[in-house]
Amino acid sequence: MKPLLVVDAANVVGSVPDGWWRDRAGAAERLRDALQGRDEEVVLVVEGKARNVSSVDGVRVVAAPGSGDDKIVEVVQEEGAGRPVTVVTADRELRRRVTALGAEVAGPTSVPRR
Repeated sequence: MKPLLVVDAANVVGSVPDGWWRDRAGAAERLRDALQGRDEEVVLVVEGKARNVSSVDGVRVVAAPGSGDDKIVEVVQEEGAGRPVTVVTADRELRRRVTALGAEVAGPTSVPRR
C-alpha cells in the first residue's frame, strides 16, 4: 500500500501572498496539478470556494462540507491505518490532531506550488 499524503489546500495556497484570494478555485487547481506524478497516494482537501475542484489522475480531491481541518483528520483516521501518512499544513492545531493519530507533518513549502 502506498504512503498517504494529505494536503491542506487552503493552508498551502494561503502560505504565499501571490493573489490566490482573487481566484481560490484556480489556486487550488494549480496546486492540484503541481501534486501530480508523486509516488504517494495524494489527497487534496479543499473547502469554501474551492469545493468544486475536481480530481485528476494521481490526485484525489476531497471537498470538506464544513471544516477542512475536520475533514483532514477524518481522512487520516479512515485511510491512514497500516501505512505512512504525511499531512501538509502549517496549522498548529491540525498538526497536533494528526500527529496524535500517528501521522507525520510537513510544512507548505514541502510541496510544489506550480
